[in-house]
Amino acid sequence: MVGWVYFKPKRSAANVTFEYRKKKTLQKRKKSLLLLLSFYLCAQKYTRARKDKTNDNSDQRADFNKHPFLPWIQLQNRYQEILTDPSYAGQFVLFTCPHIGNVGINQLDMESTKVHMGATLVRHHALNVSNYRSTQTLDSYLKEQGVIGISDIDTRAITVRLREKGSLNGVVTTDMSISDDDLLKMSKGYDIVGKDLIGEVCVKEPYKWVDPTVGEWEFAEKAKNNKDKFNVVCFDFGIKNNIMRRLASFGCELTVVPANYSAEDVMKLNPDGILFSNGPGDPSAAPYAVENCKKLLGKVPVFGICMGHQVLGQAFGGKTFKMKFGHHGGNHPVRNEFTQSVEISAQNHNFAVDLDSLPKEVKVSHLNLDDGTCAGMVWEEKMAMTIQYHPEASPGPHDSDNCFAQFVDMIRANKGMAVSR
Repeated sequence: MVGWVYFKPKRSAANVTFEYRKKKTLQKRKKSLLLLLSFYLCAQKYTRARKDKTNDNSDQRADFNKHPFLPWIQLQNRYQEILTDPSYAGQFVLFTCPHIGNVGINQLDMESTKVHMGATLVRHHALNVSNYRSTQTLDSYLKEQGVIGISDIDTRAITVRLREKGSLNGVVTTDMSISDDDLLKMSKGYDIVGKDLIGEVCVKEPYKWVDPTVGEWEFAEKAKNNKDKFNVVCFDFGIKNNIMRRLASFGCELTVVPANYSAEDVMKLNPDGILFSNGPGDPSAAPYAVENCKKLLGKVPVFGICMGHQVLGQAFGGKTFKMKFGHHGGNHPVRNEFTQSVEISAQNHNFAVDLDSLPKEVKVSHLNLDDGTCAGMVWEEKMAMTIQYHPEASPGPHDSDNCFAQFVDMIRANKGMAVSR
């Protein structure tokens, strides 16, 4: 079965090796860490991959060797949204909040159709669920998705090491025959730089999205009062459902297209505006996305979120770089450089736009107050705006939700209509 693996210090353990572990720990093979892994995953995942149903155990075990890199998240009440956020593809996620799973899982809060991260690491997995909207437990959901979960580990100690060293690579395996040295080699051999993860998570064919935020959860007066309709094309780099809900709430009728959809085909859809969405990985590994941005700049208003911000940054003529930690979590302060107001934002990215590489026509609209990195850009002549964080954050914070209204106002202005503000 797949699901939670409980770390019991006095028991023996299988191999779970991270670079943060001390050398003396690596020298002692603890033989019981992954007690609950995983004939279920073998039967479900491996059998789907190989229909001949071979009995070669080495091949089956190799399917469990997970070695993404590891960020940490300081959130309690949006673990479901994090699990289903495509931007976490290629990563393990360590939750610093000690109690995860207490509100269960419900179908309405999904950000996509499946879990994209490689593994979920928590201090304590809540066995009891208390939430009227819950339809299943976190444990059962991870089993259903074929995703590893590990609990009863010292997440604070790991966080301190990550804070000192930056995001680290890790390996989770059920193969007892692999030595610690080999596990370390696997871990060190993984590099998110240069990986095009967008192609792994985006849709393959265009589709329509029409559902706005459900009425009982709508909080923005501009969205409630909107009567107009606009045709917006969304490039799917790993788009979250709530981004589409928020755009729909502000009057946008959405066509979602694959990341490699050509600029020419996009313009045939007669868009009033174009969104470049969030997504995982390195923007430099997706030159096709950058080229599409370049071709579309100046034709209609465009809005880039997270990965879309980075891709547009390169399309503007700027450069991006890999950050030591990245930004992950729901409490990042961002300053609007036009108004000097500060927003608390939700963020999840490992790359940033180099401020010094941007052309003079591009204005930096937002700065991250933790490290001074670029958090937003505006190129007025090209009708382009970007932000490096998540204005749609669910269940919050909602400080940046007005970005959707600003994007719609750009569309209104381009069509000669009165703006809402």
